[in-house]
Order: sequence, then structure tokens, then C-alpha cells
Amino acid sequence: MKEIPEAIWDATEEWVIDDEEFEIVEEISELEQSLIDAGLVDIEDLIPGIFVDLKYSTTDNFFGKDVYGDLTRCYLQPEVVQMLKKAHEKLRQEHPELTFLVFDGVRPLSVQQILWDNLDKPDSIKPLYVADPKIGGLHNYGVAVDLTLAYAETGEALDMGTPYDYFGYPAYPDREPQMLREGKISKQHIANREILRKVMKHGGFSGIGSEWWHFNAFSRKEAAEKFGLVE
Repeated sequence: MKEIPEAIWDATEEWVIDDEEFEIVEEISELEQSLIDAGLVDIEDLIPGIFVDLKYSTTDNFFGKDVYGDLTRCYLQPEVVQMLKKAHEKLRQEHPELTFLVFDGVRPLSVQQILWDNLDKPDSIKPLYVADPKIGGLHNYGVAVDLTLAYAETGEALDMGTPYDYFGYPAYPDREPQMLREGKISKQHIANREILRKVMKHGGFSGIGSEWWHFNAFSRKEAAEKFGLVE
């Protein structure tokens, strides 16, 4: 029998791989680093089991443009993350099969300006769709969050009657009875929205009349007193 040359690797040998050599270092974009430097918190670090799909990091928004670039993680003020965590715990307690799917959190003024400039509407009605960056909105303070409900196992969003960023009466909580009568939304859509509203209220958030997905942690006055605008 021929001898196997020593140069040939013995398949019976055990190789030990040093994990440090294969450590994956995730690069942080300049925009994300600026949020961290401003003291904001990545919600997924503190709220396990939620899903994040930043719509402004995709073209799946009413602008049809990616304005966040490399930013794919959702940041909020630390106090607001704790409120969201409380709401999520209430949701999981009452509906263990559900979780949150978050579409947007803090929106730096630099991004707000891009949205404002690219919105194809007269300046007089732009504030109906996007906060004027000269003034700033609650997203710009990191105290507003856009989200929906999703199945915890799959991340599939529940049907709320309209997509995110839908601008029309079917998305208005204030118009739900009328939209139900007109057949634009169903009782199940309203029931799903009610679950979201109930748990968010438990966390200390308030909704608005024109977007079922939008919730504020503080008023504009409170936000201005507690936090600065995120540039």
C-alpha cells in the first residue's frame, strides 16, 4: 500500500476555527451614527420580537423613493422606546399571536427636507402630508412612531383596510363609521385597528384622526421642552 504524502491533509484531523477571525462587523452609516450620537435608541435592542420595515428605506412609500439609504433600523427617544415596550407587552399579553411591525420612527430634519422638496403638491397644502422642516414634526423629535400589527411567527401584517401611507378617508380613524357604511372598510379592519389603538394607548401614546398607523408619545409642546429636533 502506498504511503500518503505528509503534505496531503488528513481528513480525520480536527480543525479549530477562531471565532474572532470570522467575526462579522456591521458597518454603521453616517446617518445611523448621527442618531446614536443624538442619544436615540434602536427599538429592536430593547423590544424583542418586533419587526421593522422602514418604508422610507425602500421605494414602497407614497414618494416612491428611498430617502433613508443605508438606514434600516428604527430609532426613537429612549423614553419613547420604553413606552412602546409597555404597549408591546400589553399586546403580547392579550394577543400572544401578534406583534408590532414598525414602519417609521425618528425622521431627521435632513430627510424631512428631502420629503418636503420632493412632494408634488403646492406649498399651501404640503403640511397636510408632510411636516414643514422649518417647523419640524413629532417624527423629527423622535417621539412619533408609525406601525401596524403582524403575526409574530411570520411578520405578515394584518389587514387594516388600507396600506401604510394611504392618503384618503378609508385610512382616517375619524371616518371609520362612514367608511364602514360605504363599504370602503370592514368591521374586521376596524377591529384590528382597535387592538392597535388600545395597546398603544396603554403605552401612553395618542393617535391622530387621519392615519390609523401614526401614534405620538408627546404633544409638540412637550416634545420641544423635553427633546431637541434631530438634525
